[in-house]
Amino acid sequence: MDKVISALNENLQLIYRKALDADAVLDSLQQSGKGKFQTIFSGDTPFHTRSKRFKDYIEEVAGDVAILQGKGDLSEQDKQQKLPLIVKKLELLITTLEQFKQSLKEP
Repeated sequence: MDKVISALNENLQLIYRKALDADAVLDSLQQSGKGKFQTIFSGDTPFHTRSKRFKDYIEEVAGDVAILQGKGDLSEQDKQQKLPLIVKKLELLITTLEQFKQSLKEP
């Protein structure tokens, strides 16, 4: 499980910078009167967070990973059960950040 948690943390670090860059673009778009939306992810995703910024979603996943790292708080079986949801959240973030980046390149 330690290797899995380490890989999750590495992925979080990789997308954290991308999330901050995307949030800066979103700020710019909203200041110019564009980007009128309520949340990045709809209610049918595994996220509990509802935000206009990617960083808040990254923080949710980081919190989930921190729970997995907790010593003695969860049984190994509980950790195994939580892992697929954390991976799904991470995949959604990576995919959405990439789609957002691509949409900015289109004329």
